[in-house]
This record gives sequence, C-alpha cells and structure tokens, in this order.
Amino acid sequence: MNERTDRLVEQLEQVAADLDELMFDDLREASAAGGGRRPADDKRMVQARRAVEKAIGLLRDGGGAGSSVDE
Repeated sequence: MNERTDRLVEQLEQVAADLDELMFDDLREASAAGGGRRPADDKRMVQARRAVEKAIGLLRDGGGAGSSVDE
C-alpha cells in the first residue's frame, strides 16, 4: 500500500470504531429503557460497519484474488 492508502485505511478504521461506539451506546440505551427489543437502527448500523470493514479489507489486500472479503 502507498501512504495515501494507508491514511485512508486508518480513517476507515476510525469510522468503524466510531460506529461500534454508537451501536454500543444505542444498545445500552435500549437496554436501560427495557422492552427487550433491538434498537430500530441497529441492523442498518451493522450493515454500515460491515461495508466499512469490507472497504478496509479491499484496500489492504489490493482487491486481488487472494482477498478474504466476500463480494
């Protein structure tokens, strides 16, 4: 990877960490409120987190045939 790609991967990793934090906060709030239901936005947030992880994997692996990320 080149320097620009490395920086982009670092930024995406931060986005993934921010999404994790947001999801955990939402889960804590939902748990504290009771009801036993998953937060309404949880599924969308999980999908966004997976998309960010996929982008990180593609950038790290160069998107080559050896990539372990499903398309």
